Amino acid sequence: MSNTENKQRVVILAADGLPRPYNLDAIEALADVTVTDAASLPGAASGADILFLWDFFSAALKDAWPHADSLKWVHVAAAGVDAMMFDELRRSDVVVTNAHGTFDRPIAEFALASILAHDKQLHLSKKLQQDSVWQHREVTRTEGSRALVVGTGGIGRATARLLRAVGLEVRGVGRTPREDDRDFGTVLSSAELAEHAGWADHVVLIAPLTDQTRNMVDARVLSAMKPSAHLVNVGRGALVDEPALIQALRDGRIAAASLDVFSEEPVPASHPFWGMENVHMSAHMCGDVVGWRDALARQFQDNLERWTAGEKLSNVVDKERGYVSRA
Repeated sequence: MSNTENKQRVVILAADGLPRPYNLDAIEALADVTVTDAASLPGAASGADILFLWDFFSAALKDAWPHADSLKWVHVAAAGVDAMMFDELRRSDVVVTNAHGTFDRPIAEFALASILAHDKQLHLSKKLQQDSVWQHREVTRTEGSRALVVGTGGIGRATARLLRAVGLEVRGVGRTPREDDRDFGTVLSSAELAEHAGWADHVVLIAPLTDQTRNMVDARVLSAMKPSAHLVNVGRGALVDEPALIQALRDGRIAAASLDVFSEEPVPASHPFWGMENVHMSAHMCGDVVGWRDALARQFQDNLERWTAGEKLSNVVDKERGYVSRA
């Protein structure tokens, strides 16, 4: 896969206002680099060997695909690849890699924080503070409660380990059911989510967005959850049927939702979520700890060093499944 005599041509897809990779000089020492935006990608892609999607939500490669005549490898600076994937890329020999591993612990911490904030009524405490109201209340013990973690990849595993460490009982939900999993104990079939949703006090969504997982939390799943249940979505907004979720929250069929991701981002000002007291929103930031962009840039450099040395790339995505498969 490498070219040891001539530098590989790397195109970095960036965007206005997006800071360039901190290690751009080191990348340029390894390859001939062109930094471009989405509008100029078709021209830049011609003759390019490698595409680095620094603007990781961009779908511009699909339109530029007819011009990508030499492309061999695409690296996405994100864990999810759903935004940039399309049929021609899936069918091609182009290797796709992603940021697998970078966000595992930060997102796990965010999921735990969401559960603790719900159980300890921190959102309500802040509102009461703003209204100058002193109101003593009893809160929920988190230890001994149950969490269903939907998604059994690296982020899901890190979340399961962290939740278990503070005393939650955890089960996983994935493509393949199994017992005695080292992190989840029991893994249930995602096809049977509605049958198992009623077990959990907290349902945590960390699954990748695929044709199989889109709208997986629908009216049927929501109806099966406990009236006291709490939904946490740190995966992708489209994992949830949002109109069905809104109705379930309004009807009291579930207690609350902590949402970091949404079907449309930024969330429009007219969206019902903004005015719902039992919805807790954050701006798609659950994995974005201080230094995250530098970690993503270094991850691409490490893989580029492997490529130029003729070594096996890390974090190769199964393009049919849409994620890094350990199977």
